[in-house]
Amino acid sequence: MIGSAVVTRVAGVSSTYAFDRFLRHDDLTAWLHATAAANPGLMTVEQYGTSYEGRPLWLATLTDQSTGAHHPKPAHWVDANIHAIEVTGGVAALYIIEHLVKGFGTNPQVTEALRTRTFYIAPRVNPDGVEWVLADSPRFRRSSVRPWPWRDAHRDPGLHVEDIDGNGRILTMRIPDPNGAWMADPAEPRFMVRVPAEGAPAGTVRYRMLDEGLVHEYDGFTVPLPRNPESLDMNRNFPAGWGTGVTGSGDHPLSEPEIDGLVRAIVARPNICGYNAFHTSGGVLLRPSSTTADSKLNPVDVWTWKELGLRGTALTGYTVHSVYEDFTWDKNDTMSGAADDWAYEHLGVFGWTTEFWDVIQIATGKKSNTDIWYVGPTAEQERAVYEWVKANQPHLYLDWQPFQHPQLGAIEIGGWDELHLWSNAPESMLLAEVKPHAEFAVYQALCSPRLEVLKASATSIGEGVWRVEVGVANTGWLPTYISQHARAKHLVLPTVATLEGAEVLDGIARREIGQLEGRLANRFAYGKNDGTPDRKLVSWVVRGAAGDVVTVQVANERAGSCSVSIAL
Repeated sequence: MIGSAVVTRVAGVSSTYAFDRFLRHDDLTAWLHATAAANPGLMTVEQYGTSYEGRPLWLATLTDQSTGAHHPKPAHWVDANIHAIEVTGGVAALYIIEHLVKGFGTNPQVTEALRTRTFYIAPRVNPDGVEWVLADSPRFRRSSVRPWPWRDAHRDPGLHVEDIDGNGRILTMRIPDPNGAWMADPAEPRFMVRVPAEGAPAGTVRYRMLDEGLVHEYDGFTVPLPRNPESLDMNRNFPAGWGTGVTGSGDHPLSEPEIDGLVRAIVARPNICGYNAFHTSGGVLLRPSSTTADSKLNPVDVWTWKELGLRGTALTGYTVHSVYEDFTWDKNDTMSGAADDWAYEHLGVFGWTTEFWDVIQIATGKKSNTDIWYVGPTAEQERAVYEWVKANQPHLYLDWQPFQHPQLGAIEIGGWDELHLWSNAPESMLLAEVKPHAEFAVYQALCSPRLEVLKASATSIGEGVWRVEVGVANTGWLPTYISQHARAKHLVLPTVATLEGAEVLDGIARREIGQLEGRLANRFAYGKNDGTPDRKLVSWVVRGAAGDVVTVQVANERAGSCSVSIAL
């Protein structure tokens, strides 16, 4: 339940974790609670929802509690593992927690961020799917394990992927087939290459390649590739752009308990100023929109994303891309219903999707193509990765082993360990891959707006009558409304200043003072003629006795709140 603090503590669990492996749910739970217990002034853990299979959905909240609670401070949100096999993202989310608690008091930027901002981190949005992936006998699903669209988990005829030889991995099957599209490389028989368009040389043994699994209702000739009985994609279940024509979108927006809980947790925290979802793979920082060209978005918002992205690229090496502009193969078939689109369209905050790990870049020194999700790697790229694996991670390409398949007969199983190579960073490389992204999270948090009172005075203007003045400023980079889209759609309530402790004579005690610009606005001021769009002077005429104390509270749902006490 949102906001219900979990008081359970896991006794005897060490918080030591080297970020060199993927944690099962119980281990992740233990690490979170142990880390919170070791840092009681910085971190709490609460349950914000429950998964389809009944697992708690954990949220870590990090802020310096000595400077105030979490909710009056502008915040940055990170979540991970909405897609089951993309487990590098969960490691990255946990590392941000480590970076914050270890850096507090020693790292000036981390210390300032925790003193003045809040971090909300949901390291595993989809614990059920991840448990299936990390099980001793793994099962790979896109996201949720809830049967969909058939609630009885009906299996259509065809290949259903699973670990059939019991080695704890899901690999590839190669089946001799005179018309197959693959053949062994003559110089490297373990490595499979495509048969040329004009055909293979005479006498070449050809193969058909399939993911490891069983063929349901095999007809002896064809092997269809049906979708899984659990074919939901929870990153298509958000309200923004939801539609039945989007693969895996679910019964209706927020139909899945994991997404319903996530959205409610975020909406319940209106101080969130930035959003980042962690996925794999590609080694890129993706930004909205998934459905709209940049030319149709507000140009200041596009500029702001690019400006934030410059630091992201400098810190991580990941390039920045619009999903629609760069990663949509067919502009008539867009990927709607995603989390970062929802964060921007419905909340007006700048959302990101980080796609960790690009094995092609590791192997070749060049980024993989932006159409790789559709056409896969080139032959040259795949060979380069194979050579890199042989030299650096030989356990991630397995020799072909004979296997008697119950439907297909004599086959071989081997090849890539896709989970630990193509979809995720090898475990020995996890820490180096995720570490820079913690700094990017701190940077984004420090870019948020922040309200401060820079001037406060009370001036006598008559017998028992005073003019109280408070100068309010946004000392952050972003405006209090965050984005131009939010401003146009009125997604952020105005800043409010409220006086207490004296009778107000010139109106009401509560004054709406609108929105305040941040330093970002200076980039659009000609030359160095800044003005003061980041400031508002608020005044009240009050009745009171000398020595009385009035308090002014200033609040903005995104930029946080602050107060000042003034003696008359």
